[in-house]
Amino acid sequence: MPPIRTSIKSQKAPPEGFEDIEPTLIEFKNKMKDAENASHEGKKKYEMSWPIFQISHQRSRYIYDLYYEKEAISRQLYDWLLKNQYADAMLIAKWKKQGYEKLCCNRCIQTKETNFRSTCICRVPKTNLKENENIQCISCGCRGCSSGD
Repeated sequence: MPPIRTSIKSQKAPPEGFEDIEPTLIEFKNKMKDAENASHEGKKKYEMSWPIFQISHQRSRYIYDLYYEKEAISRQLYDWLLKNQYADAMLIAKWKKQGYEKLCCNRCIQTKETNFRSTCICRVPKTNLKENENIQCISCGCRGCSSGD
């Protein structure tokens, strides 16, 4: 019989530099709570999760920019943030690839969830759309995340 664990696994302390970005991460956390507790009256079923996707995207982009663009945080802190799910590691992995620099969420490139086994409408460059045609993604509310725009 396996031994019974009596202590809760303690979380490792954050690396050096976390104190500098902690206020911004707390702001994102508070925005997320507000979005989760917001009223859903008058919204369509698929529109209810849009603010959550947008805040998650903003938080991931903030951490991505700190590490890759500004080089303001260490690799150790970046790895710790990804491990503790402060950012979406799969989305950041896509941002590093050519053509996915402006990707809004991973659901927009998953072909399994669409009717015609294609990517989302927000991935179509605006130059290929009709003039004055407004598009909006059903899964996240994005109005266009194609890198060719």
